[in-house]
Amino acid sequence: MSSGEKIYFKFHLRLFWSVMAVFILLTASFVWFYISKEKQYKIEMLNQRLSVYNRCVHHNLNNGLTFNAAVENDFGRTTILDLKGNVLYDSEKKDVSTIENHLNRKEIQECLQNGNGYDIRRHSETTGKYYFYAAKLFDDYIIRSAIPYNNALINDLKIDYTVVWIFLLIVSVLSFIFFMVMKRLGQNINHLNDFAMRADKEGNIEYAPTFANNELGEISQHIIQIYNRLMKTKSDLVLEQKRVLKEQEQQALIKKQLTQNISHELKTPVSSIQGYLETILTNKDLSPDTIQHFVQKSYDQCNRLSSLLYDISNLTKLEEAPEMFVKETVDISEVIASTLSDVGLLLSGKNISIDNRTKGKTLICKGNPSLLYSIFRNLIDNTLAYAGTHIEIGIDCYKEDETHYYFRYYDTGIGVSEEHLPRLFERFYRVDKGRSRKSGGTGLGLAVVKNALLNHGGSISAKTHYPSGLEFEFSIGKK
Repeated sequence: MSSGEKIYFKFHLRLFWSVMAVFILLTASFVWFYISKEKQYKIEMLNQRLSVYNRCVHHNLNNGLTFNAAVENDFGRTTILDLKGNVLYDSEKKDVSTIENHLNRKEIQECLQNGNGYDIRRHSETTGKYYFYAAKLFDDYIIRSAIPYNNALINDLKIDYTVVWIFLLIVSVLSFIFFMVMKRLGQNINHLNDFAMRADKEGNIEYAPTFANNELGEISQHIIQIYNRLMKTKSDLVLEQKRVLKEQEQQALIKKQLTQNISHELKTPVSSIQGYLETILTNKDLSPDTIQHFVQKSYDQCNRLSSLLYDISNLTKLEEAPEMFVKETVDISEVIASTLSDVGLLLSGKNISIDNRTKGKTLICKGNPSLLYSIFRNLIDNTLAYAGTHIEIGIDCYKEDETHYYFRYYDTGIGVSEEHLPRLFERFYRVDKGRSRKSGGTGLGLAVVKNALLNHGGSISAKTHYPSGLEFEFSIGKK
């Protein structure tokens, strides 16, 4: 047993003996009160019996009988006194002139004051015996009767201790029960103390202490449950902090990579423009056709640079200030139709046909028209840049529920290998870097699509389209 357990063990014993001391004091007081009352009751009963005898003697005297005839010789000792305490008659002694005055006797004093008096076990100077005296005051004399204090009288006045023993037995049983309760209390406090010591050291509490099924046990269980919840919350908070730190590190890494990628992507068109212009400026004998060709190339690179900056701007706003995109009621089918109209010449130039199954449908949502347009425009631009020619594009809203529309977009082009599918939505991720730059893509189109869908409460995934090509499934929130 640890020192803490010893302290709390002593505590419950101290509490037990403190309560028992009060209990014992109350028990002793009750026993004393009971014995006193029982003794007083027996004395009063004996006094009443002698008083009845005294009244009988008085009745006999009033009927004209002499002292000797009025008393019963076998009853006990009978004494008749005047009001000054002089003995007029005594059944135990014929010559009363030799008997001293009884005015100072206890029973005589009480009798003169209250009309009745008694004295218990007083030695008689006249007979040399011990008596129980009872005196009764009448008009002009006092009659005192007495019973010898012998074994018979002792038995009459003896206290019946049966009730006392029954009460003490009940007290003993209650004390034992109380001790067991205090013992359980001590065990509960020991468990709670052990738990508190472990909690103070912030140790993991892997055991479940058994508490008594009472209020303290319930309180102790609640304390442990609260502690475990706090520890779980603390553990979850630590994990959340680690997760946030990891995300911050990842964000920092992504920003670093993004900065490097942006720098690299910007450097390519700028270097191309600079090279073309430098060639024109340093070579005065270039033919007009060559100059026109270089200017056209510079213009194309400027367009690519503009598209890159536009996509970077949109991504930044989507991540850091999505509230800048004001939402309104939009019909997605009209957005799709507008997008297909804008890229119609580009599609026909590559012999790409369209299967638009959203035509004629009403697909109302709360969204930003510009972002919704960018979703479908970037998907089509991705197909134009990488899928090839003589293919088909399919757009369909194949399902809707109370909160979302679910779309499918596919092309029947050259497709993408399975290992590239999970990374298609990363910024500047290219399946074929050389071919991608040659096609004029920014590497941000699908990243813009993903973030625009997130802004509208949706998501997107990519998979291989059967028998060939690439397929996207995505959702757009209605509200």
